[in-house]
Amino acid sequence: MVGMLLGWWAAALAGLTVFVDHPSGLLAGAALVLLVTLLAVRLVAVPAAGVSRAACALRARARSRRVPRQVDPDAPGRPRPRAPGLRPSAA
Repeated sequence: MVGMLLGWWAAALAGLTVFVDHPSGLLAGAALVLLVTLLAVRLVAVPAAGVSRAACALRARARSRRVPRQVDPDAPGRPRPRAPGLRPSAA
């Protein structure tokens, strides 16, 4: 993705050098191309409708973690862990 964007950036700058006579025109064109590229990246990065930015950040943080979540084994609705018996369990 980054390589593709850099390729487009280089192609845009090469194309702009054909149409400008002064370096200031080239700089203005490069700034315009950069602005359009940044806006396109910003539009792609906008979260889906109905999902807050904080929720997206929390989800990304949880997915990037390497350690599993700490879960309360005594929480209501959780079966108690049992020690292994002499026979295999039915479940």
